[in-house]
Amino acid sequence: MRYIIFVIASTNTLADADERAAIDVFNGRLEADGHWITAGGIAGPVAATLIDNRADAGVVEKRSVFDADDFYNGFWIVEAEDDDKALELALAGSKACNRRVEVRPFLR
Repeated sequence: MRYIIFVIASTNTLADADERAAIDVFNGRLEADGHWITAGGIAGPVAATLIDNRADAGVVEKRSVFDADDFYNGFWIVEAEDDDKALELALAGSKACNRRVEVRPFLR
């Protein structure tokens, strides 16, 4: 089953050198253990564009849908055999990036 692990930030501060090194080690472990699908960083909410084209509305707004202090600034998509393994990977990811994370199953 696939899961997404969202990295949560409250500032636009990028990972420092130690955090980047720990993330690289974590990513390598994900790959070696067969859990890796993909990962990436996400620009902060200031770079968001909200689109609503339901019923051809054509609404384009330069903002995020979320008005919170915290926001997603990265993610991992992983393969895990069950929820327990996904939680284990999320705990390790949180430690590696030194941020809170949120994990959710992918729906197919």
